[in-house]
Amino acid sequence: MATTEATKALPKIEVYSTLSRKKQALETVRPGEVGMYLCGPTVYKPSHIGHMVGPVIFDTVKRYLVYSGWKVTWVVNVTDVDDKIIVESAARGTTMQKLAEEMTRDYLDNLAALGVTTIDQMPKATEHIGTIITFIEGLIAKGCAYASDGDVYFDVTRDADYGKLTNRSVDCMQGEGGSTAERKRSSADFALWKKAKPGEPSWESPWGPGRPGWHIECSAMSRAILGEHFDIHGGGLDLIFPHHENEIAQSESLHDKPMATYWMHNGLMQASGASGKVGGRPRGSDGGEDVASQTATKISKSTGAEPFKNLLARHRAEAIRFLLLSTHYRSPIAFGEEPLGESARAMEAFERLFQRFERLTGTSFYALEPRNRHAGDAAVVAAGPDVTALRQKFLEAMDDDFNTAIAMATLFDFVRVANKFIDTQGMEKQSTTADQASLRVMMEVFRELTGVLGLFLVEPKAKSSGADDDLVGKLMELVIEIRANARKAKDFATADLVRTKLTAAGVVLEDRPDGTGWSRKS
Repeated sequence: MATTEATKALPKIEVYSTLSRKKQALETVRPGEVGMYLCGPTVYKPSHIGHMVGPVIFDTVKRYLVYSGWKVTWVVNVTDVDDKIIVESAARGTTMQKLAEEMTRDYLDNLAALGVTTIDQMPKATEHIGTIITFIEGLIAKGCAYASDGDVYFDVTRDADYGKLTNRSVDCMQGEGGSTAERKRSSADFALWKKAKPGEPSWESPWGPGRPGWHIECSAMSRAILGEHFDIHGGGLDLIFPHHENEIAQSESLHDKPMATYWMHNGLMQASGASGKVGGRPRGSDGGEDVASQTATKISKSTGAEPFKNLLARHRAEAIRFLLLSTHYRSPIAFGEEPLGESARAMEAFERLFQRFERLTGTSFYALEPRNRHAGDAAVVAAGPDVTALRQKFLEAMDDDFNTAIAMATLFDFVRVANKFIDTQGMEKQSTTADQASLRVMMEVFRELTGVLGLFLVEPKAKSSGADDDLVGKLMELVIEIRANARKAKDFATADLVRTKLTAAGVVLEDRPDGTGWSRKS
């Protein structure tokens, strides 16, 4: 790609593509712009944690690309016509449309809770029936598809590259089989259009009433919005076959060009019985788990995954996002009550620093204006060599296939550097204007980096207010005074008991040179 005014200032970012099985420099179809498509949900039941992994990851990818200077269009589709939706709506005694609308609202509410706010378009399959029919007609005209008794199938023998994403031959592929087997030329052929059964939702087509197959929906909608060839196609590892393999076959057979340059696949959510320490050694940065083992053990509706809203009733949404980003996106994510609890506790170190910063400078961390990468490059020198080095490590990690595992670990190092500066300068005893200015510069860099990950964007809401807060504040003053008196009297058993009981009640004490502060756990 030739260097232009639009690209010469862009940093070098490498992206691992499942198709090439290697990292490649990000070179986009349109200089300075990125078209990105993520396969969204089939909306027949409430969304669960597995549905949230891809959106959080690709929301972070978009944030980082925009921060680094690209213009990004991100599309996430909604499959609102499917066999599963038809079966579930019949079981509930409602229509496919009403069920799909209800489950789509649930999905959107959960995305909003997790801070996934950067999606540009969310097309629905039912809004693109005409587009899909036109796409199928094009494949038939090229001899790549055929009609059979009201169905239409893609002929895999007409695609010489079929199987290139999974690196498998046609003989190794499994077809849909079942009641439609006799209508196919080959068992590996897959449906583009399905003949409607009596009483099912359907649309008129040149082949009779029916509805689109799953794979053709994404090919048609991505082309309609992003074009015949776009930059990044994302999804979970479990979508590589058959969904993404079939998307490639459809799109590239019709257009005679690549569908997407980079195929990014995130690791799957795995149930975990034990926690891994957040903030220590980065988790799963090599993406080494094979597809089959992750798919076999993934968290899904069929394995009894609970609705995501139930999870939100027990855990803070930001702690969930925090956990998801603590692992490199290509690796499996260990998920459970213990890892979530560990993430919530890890976040407290950040929030104690934010409280300390506000107490010492009178400025809220959340009021700091996030910078883009170019502005950050110019400003970071004033923050000193330690912060400059940490920012560089963060950027190198994200430039290397969006390695949030290392980036997150770097943020913990930043907390230690900032706290060390406060302690070394004696700011708790005497906070000078110069020290306050230096600390602010450091925290502005921190704000820049956490914003890239979509973390700590909004100040948490207080758990109580008004008269209750006043009463709790006065009681805590009394408890802290009792503990201080016990320590002066060398009654350490009582002092320790006070701290232990407060910790169990969700209250954190922080002993400082100017006295003891307290805060509620997140």
